[in-house]
Amino acid sequence: MNQIQVGLDDGKPGYYPVDTPLQSLLPAPRGAGALPCLCALVNNNVVSFSYRLRINCRVRFLTAADSQGMRVYRNSLSFLLAMAANRLFPGLRLCIEHSLSTGFYYTLENARKEAGNAETVREIEKEMRSLTERNLAIERRQLSFADAIALLEKNNLREKANLLRFRNPPKITIHWCDGFFDLAHGPLAPATGLLRTFRLVSYPPGLVLQFPSQQRPRRVTAFRNQPHLFQIFHEHKEWGRILGVSNAGRLNELIAANEIGNFVKISEAFHEKKIARIADAIVARRGRVRAVFVSGPSSAGKTTFSKRLAVQLEVNGIRPVMLSLDNYYVDDENTPRDREGKPDYEHIAALDLALFNRHLDSLIRGREIDLTRFDFNRKKRVLAGLRLKIDRDQIVIVEGIHGLNPAFTPMIDRRLKFKIYISALTQLNIDCHNRISTTDNRLMRRMVRDHIFRGNTPLATMKMWPSVRRGEKRWIFPFQSQADVYFNSALDYELAVLKPLVEPLLMQVKPSDAEYAEAIRLQEFLSNFLGITKYEVPFTSILREFIGASSFKY
Repeated sequence: MNQIQVGLDDGKPGYYPVDTPLQSLLPAPRGAGALPCLCALVNNNVVSFSYRLRINCRVRFLTAADSQGMRVYRNSLSFLLAMAANRLFPGLRLCIEHSLSTGFYYTLENARKEAGNAETVREIEKEMRSLTERNLAIERRQLSFADAIALLEKNNLREKANLLRFRNPPKITIHWCDGFFDLAHGPLAPATGLLRTFRLVSYPPGLVLQFPSQQRPRRVTAFRNQPHLFQIFHEHKEWGRILGVSNAGRLNELIAANEIGNFVKISEAFHEKKIARIADAIVARRGRVRAVFVSGPSSAGKTTFSKRLAVQLEVNGIRPVMLSLDNYYVDDENTPRDREGKPDYEHIAALDLALFNRHLDSLIRGREIDLTRFDFNRKKRVLAGLRLKIDRDQIVIVEGIHGLNPAFTPMIDRRLKFKIYISALTQLNIDCHNRISTTDNRLMRRMVRDHIFRGNTPLATMKMWPSVRRGEKRWIFPFQSQADVYFNSALDYELAVLKPLVEPLLMQVKPSDAEYAEAIRLQEFLSNFLGITKYEVPFTSILREFIGASSFKY
């Protein structure tokens, strides 16, 4: 009973004393060019090297070439940036805002110089490089709850202390490095010397911390400006600041004070106002626009957005017709396969583009078409037995992931098309140094929807998610700039609604599953939020597409 069995990737299982530190099992460096280990998977849970082994386990050490390892690398660099900024501008507030290009966008508030000033950015990057050269240890330390609160308040970190007001663990974990500290939200690299691959880019009024990619962990790719997405994020951030709700702690305060109902109404009204403005932009091109394309990544809320847009168009006297791309899938034997040999329904060739273009062109010209229907049981397209024709005062709304791709509708004149990009771009942060991933937001939406409407287990949804993400990177994100307008479908209160729905699903993922690390990470992330009942959500909300009871029919 004083020994445990530990399985390592590079050899047979060995026997070690209980309480063996993970650090002592680190493999020897494989050569000068080898990537350093950053953390480890222990029974499919991501842990730092200070972790002590107390039960039989399987251990795999991770580098930046692994998905979980790259997440640790990004979080560690964010910690390093906060540390460098704190040394150069003590007492001033570095705030992570959102993702941008291949990095994170930050502001440095009340600094002597603007955060985006090139000289300021060079100073901070120089300090970060100096910290990596010193190879300082990044330690995980545990404090009592009372000591943690006292430490945060002493250092005027009220936002972080406020986050702990709605949690009550007996001990709090922090990361500590040469006098600088922050609350721990998952493991970090063991030392600053492992964090040499990064770049700071001036992006007024802030800066961007650029990372390498998992596929190319030794280099940082060139910065790609995304002004349209930046504007969407910036507008939503400013809206959050005006309302005074830009982090999880402040959202929890509204819930605890029973004031969340009004915030829900304001959030939904903001959506309705934006949708109405998009409808007005389409009306301004009345007589020219004949087809509206709504595109965006998985679980962005494209379907409900399209239905709400249709309502707003009818308010303006335009009668829209919905055309579903689901009915233009090619037969199963003609569907492209992914690298695992499975049907790739995200591929543009999974749709009969020629037939769709003929149908859309005919409708625009006032001709009648025979509608088709895809039989998902037989995986074949069949005639629906219905005909469709539209009048001159009608337009077609097409919802699907390929709508912004010029190769999708080559037969249709660009002047006749109005393109909309929609995504859930969360503006809330956990705190000023820790962001909320928009991808996580969409994954949790999808997990609930798949469970309620498709009978999928949370494990099944998590297994297919990497394939969905690959499809988005190939078929959606490269064409964002083709949009005429952009719509942010994120709702700042939705994580509080999703929390009680997602947590029971995540508990179904077990340590024997490879997805367990993600499940645990999401559980820990949700622990930062108080939950609210789904009955607070209006029946026309985009969120209803995922949690059910929408007043729209799908």
